[in-house]
Amino acid sequence: MSGLYLSRGLFPHDFLRPTVQFLLREQLPSGEIPWFSGGYADPWDHVEAAMGLSIAGELAAAERAYHWLRSQQLDDGSWWAAYRDGTPDNTERRETNFVAYVATGVWHHYLISGNDTFLAGMWPCVERAIGFVLALQSEHGEIDWAVDSDGKAKGDALVTGCSSIYKSLECAHNIAVTLNRHRPEWLSARDALGSALRHKPERFDRTWESKARYSMDWFYPVLTGALRGSEARARLAARWDEFVEPGLGCRCVSEEPWVTVAESCELVMALLAAGDHARAVEVYSWLHQWREQDGAYWTGYQMVEDLLWPEEQPTWTAGAILLAADALTGHTAASRLFTDVELLPAPAEVAVRRRKVD
Repeated sequence: MSGLYLSRGLFPHDFLRPTVQFLLREQLPSGEIPWFSGGYADPWDHVEAAMGLSIAGELAAAERAYHWLRSQQLDDGSWWAAYRDGTPDNTERRETNFVAYVATGVWHHYLISGNDTFLAGMWPCVERAIGFVLALQSEHGEIDWAVDSDGKAKGDALVTGCSSIYKSLECAHNIAVTLNRHRPEWLSARDALGSALRHKPERFDRTWESKARYSMDWFYPVLTGALRGSEARARLAARWDEFVEPGLGCRCVSEEPWVTVAESCELVMALLAAGDHARAVEVYSWLHQWREQDGAYWTGYQMVEDLLWPEEQPTWTAGAILLAADALTGHTAASRLFTDVELLPAPAEVAVRRRKVD
């Protein structure tokens, strides 16, 4: 099975169209995007799949997805961990990185669509979500990973989850500035979170075994912009041989003989963020051996037993495939969202800069 090699400006429309059709088939009329037919939806993976629809130009379908998410938001700005056909399916917790990710998705869709009405309509949803998340930030900068069914904080933080929130705060800031509703406290919270991710490892994994054996803990600080430049390159180089299986992809867990497509796609974007385009192209080229003729992708491959595992073809994996393709080719106006950091200047900052120029 041959790989797919992408270059700048050459988005593989025909090749990925079946993947887009797969997403459209799996999306429910309500806009909800479950993991697969008959499965549940969670807020983070729902957004990941919706971003794939935006990249494909399926703007109405993507907006239905965000409107469905808005309709399910709780009064405190959060969402339950999972839903099934519009009904909460897991009410044991509400996870902060799941909640914050709506800002990333909404900003991503706006960059592609330029739909001001959509952005304004989603603003109250984004504002409430970020409010919920930042209420769980400690004085040290890290953000608690979840609250339980009663709203009590779980009392610990995750590197991957906080890294995802770090990108979501960038996107939330840009939404606020675009709508002339600047929230300077969001940037202050982002600065504190970034400092914790870079300099306070003791604030993470305090009450459980370290999650450092998971590949996402390795590359997510690079993917989301918490580490950049030489720091990003050094981080990826340090554990490359531990996580990457040549010709197959990125392991989910260092000691498990299992590569996963979605993590591999995210590694592709982290490599681009670190300036390593050649290896990003190479890793992406390995992943299409896990694709079915209908455009769906399997979750991953178990190397020792030589089998696809689990026997699932998730919508969020299809979304990740489209995100990585966009990042590699620069197809849409959102293609650099996960490879660059862009903080729009607030109106007051613009005025100060103009005065200095004058």
